[in-house]
Amino acid sequence: MMTRTQLSFEREMLREARERADGLGISLAEYVRRLVAADLEGEAPDVDPSAVFNLGSSGGSDIARDKDRMVRKAFAGLGE
Repeated sequence: MMTRTQLSFEREMLREARERADGLGISLAEYVRRLVAADLEGEAPDVDPSAVFNLGSSGGSDIARDKDRMVRKAFAGLGE
């Protein structure tokens, strides 16, 4: 059984949340429910932030271009 509640958002955050929900084809309420459910499913794994350091070579690199790949590599397998 669902219980009705009221939430307050800053104007810009609400606009962005509605856009995200629309993009997913769901209501704002369903979007918020999914976010809360995902957060409550379990605790985040303990991750050592230093795992992202020393991933590159000493040669030239383009961190802006490669950052997503580098972060994925650093955290690969930590949540298993």
